[in-house]
Amino acid sequence: MSRIVVLDPNIVNMIAAGEVVERPASVVKELMENSIDAGAGSISVSVLDGGKNLISVNDNGCGMDPDDLAAAFESHATSKVKNNLDLRTIATLGFRGEALPSIASVAQVRAVSRTKDSTGAHSIEIDYGQKQAVKPCSADYGTTIEVRDLFYKTPARRKFLKTRNTELSHVTEQFTRIALAHPEIDMTLSHQEKELYQLYACQSIRQRIKELFSSQISENLIHTQSEEKGLDIQALLGRPEIARTNTRFQYIFLNGRFIRDKFITHAIREAYRGLLEPDRFPVVFLFLQMPYEDVDVNVHPTKIEVRFYNANLVHSQILGCLREKLLGTDLDIPAKIAPADSRIPASNVAKTTGPENQKVVDAMADFFKKHRPVQSQHNLQFTPGKTASARTGTIIEKKAGAVQIHESYLIMQTEDGFVVIDQHALHERIIYEDLRARLGENKLESQKLLIPESFELTDIQADAVDKHHDIIEKLGIELEPFGPKTMAVQAFPVLLSGANPAEFMQDLLDLITDPQLTRDTDKLLEELLCMAACKAAIKAGQRLTESEIEQLLSDRERVQSSSRCPHGRPTTIKFTIGELEKQFKRT
Repeated sequence: MSRIVVLDPNIVNMIAAGEVVERPASVVKELMENSIDAGAGSISVSVLDGGKNLISVNDNGCGMDPDDLAAAFESHATSKVKNNLDLRTIATLGFRGEALPSIASVAQVRAVSRTKDSTGAHSIEIDYGQKQAVKPCSADYGTTIEVRDLFYKTPARRKFLKTRNTELSHVTEQFTRIALAHPEIDMTLSHQEKELYQLYACQSIRQRIKELFSSQISENLIHTQSEEKGLDIQALLGRPEIARTNTRFQYIFLNGRFIRDKFITHAIREAYRGLLEPDRFPVVFLFLQMPYEDVDVNVHPTKIEVRFYNANLVHSQILGCLREKLLGTDLDIPAKIAPADSRIPASNVAKTTGPENQKVVDAMADFFKKHRPVQSQHNLQFTPGKTASARTGTIIEKKAGAVQIHESYLIMQTEDGFVVIDQHALHERIIYEDLRARLGENKLESQKLLIPESFELTDIQADAVDKHHDIIEKLGIELEPFGPKTMAVQAFPVLLSGANPAEFMQDLLDLITDPQLTRDTDKLLEELLCMAACKAAIKAGQRLTESEIEQLLSDRERVQSSSRCPHGRPTTIKFTIGELEKQFKRT
């Protein structure tokens, strides 16, 4: 008896579903793309329980007649590809004919559709691949597809679905990608019958970004464009001050399709070279148009990967366009000058009295004495033995145990040579150790802000704040609602008073909405501490006084692992006299 058998068509579809349908967000993506290909001017998405119980996508596109409605759920049935020549110039988002049959093989599906020249609508129901007959029904023009109980007959796959909020965050991300790529279409997203987003076609892309993200992002974008050698580039580049902790805020679109590509990502990174710290990533919205025959989108079932026929040209064009704009734009921001004896601006610290509050004041004073760097070069007192310019490479401090140079590094003599210390990396390690020690004892001491610092957040971010309330409270951060999609920082930890509360919260939101981190509370807290230490530490290019240098070196002796910052970068590099003499050919 032969061991090789031809698989049942439904099993084939279930296997294909493993590539196409990973989670509810995958269904949302495929159905919305079908709606766009159908010429829809309006798309409405509604989900229940993060999409695990229901995904409904309604559009006003061209619709399907009874025959097409039945054929649409057959394997590799599509209206978008007729022959092999069509594969060379794919202009639609969907074309494989896998999405609908794959979805219908792992869920309960009901589709209702009506063409504009039809007097009535028709529907079809499919239960895990078992199709019913097409029936007449009543409905408006367009198509509505409802997907219920995803993976309900395959518990082994359903158990891999995450919590409601996690799945909703993935659904929202897919909705966001498509909404940005097609601002000409009205789109709405609802969850548990609550409207999350209502986007209108009359909005500009900048307005749409504001609705999907925040006004802080939309107001800090720089527009640039170029058209050369068949590649049209439109880009909105985030100013360096709104850079993030990861690449999640880099959206790349090619011919209306969201993509990820290592060549383009590298071009973006290079365009910002020298403008960002090494561990920061720019916010970028990049829209590309090129001839369909110059790119292959038939690389992967999810269609997120593409293959350029001339990747080097694409890389150089994007890099040139972005880099030229960034270098030709004034990216300076107003200096945030703080009082020399306080990291929190005096106008923003609530006045306190009484013994309990005095403890906080004393703790703040003690910490500032140890950690406070001068945050401005204004009103510096120069004394004999110091020069007035560090940017020329001239030694600034001469009397301290270490000579600051380029306002970034400290040089200190040792018995057998000298060491070069990165002031930011060292201070980052010191603050990190202090944060860990104090969190081990209790939550961080916080100080009320006289003027609350407000920030915008999405519904997903608001859910994350609620979910991780204990961690946020442990960090000494006190939050309160401050209006629609807005919260305010009412109190902020003393140890982090060198950081801007609103900017700090934006980075915190990035971390607590990262699915990779939220699965592990300890890892999340570790990332938060690393981020907090980096935010509060003195920066490269920041001039220090002699006493501040001495304090930094003194603190260096009391912390563990002072040779590395929390991110693993070295804080100190050693040079011996022998190595120096070799350079001068003295040995």
